[in-house]
Amino acid sequence: MKYIVLGLGHFGKSLAIHLTQMGHEVIAADLKLSIVEQLKDRITHTVCLDTTDREAVKSLPLKDANAVIVAIGEDEGASLLTTALLKQLQVKRIIGRVVSELQKTVMEAMEISEYIMPEEEAAERLALRLDNIDIVDSFKVSDQYSIIETKVPSKYVGKTLKEANLTNIFKVIVLTTIQISEIQEQGRSRAHKEASGIATSDTLLAEGDILVLFGELSNINRLIQKGE
Repeated sequence: MKYIVLGLGHFGKSLAIHLTQMGHEVIAADLKLSIVEQLKDRITHTVCLDTTDREAVKSLPLKDANAVIVAIGEDEGASLLTTALLKQLQVKRIIGRVVSELQKTVMEAMEISEYIMPEEEAAERLALRLDNIDIVDSFKVSDQYSIIETKVPSKYVGKTLKEANLTNIFKVIVLTTIQISEIQEQGRSRAHKEASGIATSDTLLAEGDILVLFGELSNINRLIQKGE
């Protein structure tokens, strides 16, 4: 697939590099030539241009892109101008980065339905981890449901999912389990995570493994507390 990423700050740079590593064709643009030059070997294509300049943006293959991501975060004015310009040029899929409630309101007024708030999402995930030390990571699916990574509670170590009966007792679904191991890389050890595949009734819950759970946060917290 082909993606265009506009703005190569920390977020835009990381996004463009990851998409390139996944095998997608990525065109990444930024106003600063030094940043463009620095990333030219890590992203499919990099270009230096002003994303608020209509003619410059029109030179990009907008119609061929599966999505155009406005990753500008530091300059809200430039971000909104760029988004408005893409809307005028009838780009079929625009994804915007939002850093404030005002910007979110303006985006919604422009009928941009896809936007991300990376700072807010990261803060919420960290807050959950700080609130409960057994939560390893989290992803909010909706206002009601979340996907949570948590250590296998000691009460269930050595049991299969059928024996633990977590879905019936706590109204949560175990998506998979993750094994943690240490590997050596360039003289340093780092944690390596490997999922066991889609969980079944025969999946064994081992000490030190991570459960990947789907459900309401209150039910997941109840499972963690009861399983200690």
